[in-house]
Amino acid sequence: MTVPPEELELAAAFPPADRDRWRGMVRGVLRKTGAASEDTPLDEIEGLLAHETYDGVPIAALYTAEDSAPGRPGLAPRVREIMPEGEGLAGWDVRQRHGHPDAETTRAAILADLENGATSVWLTLGEGGIPVAALPDVLRDVHLNLAPVVLDAGAETGEAAEAFLSLAAERGTEPVGNLGADPLGLAARTGARAILDDVAVLAIRCVREFPKVRAFTVDATPYHDAGGGDADELGAAVAAGVAYLRVLTAAGLTVDEAFGQIEFRFAVNADQFASIAKLRAARRLWQRVAEVSGARDGTVATIHAVTSSAMMTRHDPWVNMLRTTVATFAAGVGGADAVTVQPFDARLGLPDDFSRRIARNTQTLLLEESSLARVVDPAGGSWYVERLTEDLAQAAWAWFTEIEKAGGLADALASGLVARRLGETWERRRRDVAHRKAPLTGLSEFPNLAETLPSRRPAPSSPDTGGLPVVTYGQDFEALRDRSDAHRDATGARPKVYLATLGPVAAHTGRVTFAANLFQAGGVETVIGPPEGFAASGATIACLCSSDRVYEERAADAARTLRDAGAVKVWLAGKGSYEGVDARIFAGCDAVEVLTTTLTDLGVNR
Repeated sequence: MTVPPEELELAAAFPPADRDRWRGMVRGVLRKTGAASEDTPLDEIEGLLAHETYDGVPIAALYTAEDSAPGRPGLAPRVREIMPEGEGLAGWDVRQRHGHPDAETTRAAILADLENGATSVWLTLGEGGIPVAALPDVLRDVHLNLAPVVLDAGAETGEAAEAFLSLAAERGTEPVGNLGADPLGLAARTGARAILDDVAVLAIRCVREFPKVRAFTVDATPYHDAGGGDADELGAAVAAGVAYLRVLTAAGLTVDEAFGQIEFRFAVNADQFASIAKLRAARRLWQRVAEVSGARDGTVATIHAVTSSAMMTRHDPWVNMLRTTVATFAAGVGGADAVTVQPFDARLGLPDDFSRRIARNTQTLLLEESSLARVVDPAGGSWYVERLTEDLAQAAWAWFTEIEKAGGLADALASGLVARRLGETWERRRRDVAHRKAPLTGLSEFPNLAETLPSRRPAPSSPDTGGLPVVTYGQDFEALRDRSDAHRDATGARPKVYLATLGPVAAHTGRVTFAANLFQAGGVETVIGPPEGFAASGATIACLCSSDRVYEERAADAARTLRDAGAVKVWLAGKGSYEGVDARIFAGCDAVEVLTTTLTDLGVNR
């Protein structure tokens, strides 16, 4: 088919695209919001839209080809890694986590996973997990030379490693996996002083006797779980990795043998692009360490990605399926070597067969139906991802060097340097969550007060021994819901607020929806009706809902009507000030503060 010449010239009919023209169009939009004026210089427009991540990594308003990064897949600086050969499940290791303290239950669950798509096993052992003595029973049906086994035993790492290696020797098989030694990660979790020299013996034994087993896992999730950002997590992980390299080479291993003994574990969350960039930056950073250490060319970080615990919610846990799917997609696109999807009910207790199957199948669908493993570096060439990868790597390297100047990660943990840094990052995120600038669907937005949560057996927990704090993004809203639930259980009804509507439906619907959504996020039931219906509602607090025009005409009279009917406090959905109105709720207000005050005013105990 011949295309007429006039159609080939279609692009010529449009003005050329350039940065200043784009800025001019954006300025026109920002004028409507009041964020800019006609006099705002064009070179200031992008700054009005730019922001930083919680740990200070810049996010620009626009990325172009100038932000692309050099490098080809599989070559330095290693951000664009090539997937293993093959398709489908060969793309990455589907690693399921198990920690049920009953050995028979765990054995059956492991077998079910391996028979239905999982390719390796991650075991939580010791206090808060599977008894180390039960390891032979748990692994009874596992071919140790085929399915990698990753141990996570904390303070009992030595005993668990000996049990695993002895089991392999008894069977006469060459095991594959990781012993999970991570004394610095244990120090981060527990506050105990890290002792590194003892675990070097494990690495030497692996090199000499079990060449397909690694001894060390640099687990960066404690820094993520303490509220840290991506650069915080990466910088601490590199510091831990370097500390282990020093110990291993001092114990007699070559540089290449030492690098071969270390695997990294990072959290990935529903911030898709940030998670992709984090894994790419991790390879960039570790390649730089390998370069200055004199490791052989081609040394690259082995990365295990696990979906974030901090992003998971107890309420409306079904939404966690969406969060983990996005996080898993990011892990695959970012080039993780192994991926673990946490079950959607992880915050409720020990997972059941259904939730483990959903977690497992999330990966299977992405591998087999979305074909993620058939593409080399799917994010490569995205100017945004390339620039974010580099900026994240630079920020993480700066944090790593700060830790090194403080004497290394062990000293930085002991002195409180790491905790202070993570705490500052967490407070910035916590503030955004409270103001609902970082919304949590099903919790801070669109809550379901009538939900019936799945019943799960409580998961065993380790005692708090003074390590880094463990936070969740939604913890403040969950605490409010807990107050409301306790009140409901004690009285038979939830606390409630009356939404007093003014004017026609079109005038008040938007703000009624907004107010109901906000109050229900704290477990506060809402009753809707005109001010005259307040007395019959049984509520003691009201919130006026309508348009600004109607407020000008009727807000003061409506507030007086509510007061006369017994309202002890009158809120207003909007920013205007009117006689008789005590306080206001609006987009961007501190929802946690509003809800805390409301529950207290309603007599709901903490």
